[in-house]
Amino acid sequence: MSEGLSDQSASDRRAADRASITLRVDYKRLNTFFADYTKNISKGGTFIRTTKPLDVGTEFVFVLSFPSAEGQLKLRGEVMWVVPEEAAKEEHPPGMGIRFLFEDDAARTKVHDFVKRLMTDALGPHIASRLIAEAATPKPSGTEDPPPTRRPE
Repeated sequence: MSEGLSDQSASDRRAADRASITLRVDYKRLNTFFADYTKNISKGGTFIRTTKPLDVGTEFVFVLSFPSAEGQLKLRGEVMWVVPEEAAKEEHPPGMGIRFLFEDDAARTKVHDFVKRLMTDALGPHIASRLIAEAATPKPSGTEDPPPTRRPE
């Protein structure tokens, strides 16, 4: 991981509630630009649907585009796991799980606040506030969802 970037534990990542939302994601791989779409987003990361995932461990910059007046959000992330096309299923489409990387606490807070707004818009204020309150309560040890299988390296 790059010097100066904040880290988040695996249990914190999995404890973050996700909002099912489709947003356009633009990023560059070598000299090629890709435009894919998210499946969901949380305060800690997102899942990008793609048949050409980046390698696990790859750090990259990407831009999320929003249909509302919010415009775009430029983020830095790390590929934590992938679902290769040959292993994909309806409930687990091909793509890559991304952990957000933050330069500082102010950047983290900005993204967390933004995800709260997205969850409220997507789920309504009652459900979103309940999920956000549940996310603030630590889950008992051993109740985290296991991560999908990593692609062989």
